[in-house]
Amino acid sequence: MSEGRALKHVQVREYVRSLVSGAAPGSPAPSERELVHRFGVARMTVRQAMDALVVEGLLERIPGRGTFVARPRRAASRLTCFTEEMARRGMLAESQTLLARREQAGPGVARALALTEGDAVIHWKRLRRADGVPMCIEDAYLNEVLIPGFLQSGMPTSLYDALGQRGLRPTWAEDSINADVANEEEGRHLEVEAGAPVLRHSRRALVGEKVVEVSRSVYRADRFTLWVQLGQEG
Repeated sequence: MSEGRALKHVQVREYVRSLVSGAAPGSPAPSERELVHRFGVARMTVRQAMDALVVEGLLERIPGRGTFVARPRRAASRLTCFTEEMARRGMLAESQTLLARREQAGPGVARALALTEGDAVIHWKRLRRADGVPMCIEDAYLNEVLIPGFLQSGMPTSLYDALGQRGLRPTWAEDSINADVANEEEGRHLEVEAGAPVLRHSRRALVGEKVVEVSRSVYRADRFTLWVQLGQEG
């Protein structure tokens, strides 16, 4: 990105921020067409500025309607990793590395980590046990630029502890969970039959606006119960 375009992106972003700060949730944000005309920039530059405010949580896009001031994110329970979650359940977490290497980001991983395709990422795949029994397979991708020397420093038991030591412990995440069945490789690692029920958990973890981890985990459905904390809107 050129310096001029980067500066325009910041100008557009901060202009929109000043307009919507303090506005009621659901209020419409300026349209991309209006911003293109006002600043004399490409629609891509405007879209990038708006994307930053969406990621930040100030704006939200509603398909077919437009972009609006978002409702403030509710305070949630502390974001935990597998090691902490098992400790909360009174179980001892263990980690067995299945794969740990530097790779070039494919299109999906690059998009999730907000990188360019081909950028360096760390791919870390682990079998996680709880009290000695296989519980899940975690398959994580990390932005190598943010954690130089990670592969050379010895693989930690807790990824979030290791990120926290670098000031990068995730503060919030986007998760999705769906039911599925284990394939043969997953069944072998989890010590269940192929076709046994599993839960697939995908996560995009961020610290502030910075994406630090994307992961896909496969849990044994007979061993893992998902706990979700809910509350009433104020």
